[in-house]
Amino acid sequence: MQHFSKEDAQELRSALEAEKNNLEQELREHGKKQGGDWQGTAAGFSGNEPDETDLADTMEELATNVPLVEALEARLKDVMDALAKMDSGTYGICEKTGKPIPIARLRANPAARTHVEHS
Repeated sequence: MQHFSKEDAQELRSALEAEKNNLEQELREHGKKQGGDWQGTAAGFSGNEPDETDLADTMEELATNVPLVEALEARLKDVMDALAKMDSGTYGICEKTGKPIPIARLRANPAARTHVEHS
């Protein structure tokens, strides 16, 4: 049983879908999808033999983009899991306690899996 209104559910679903779209856009900007996973890439990396300065710039960009893509991909998974829980009727239930997550927490983080004290 939902512990929030239909309006709240619609608001939260809209927030999750908007975040999903934003995350997918950011992932496309900083990486590329290979198989089912995203890989961090450097813009303009062609595989040709660059000069040393270009190579250093590319390596620096990769060092930034790889962890960024990993974080974006993890957040996207949380958002997708939350949307799936909405569809199955288990959204908003703390994964640690099985109790409802307060609506204020869900508004602050619609993909929340637990109460604040368990995060």
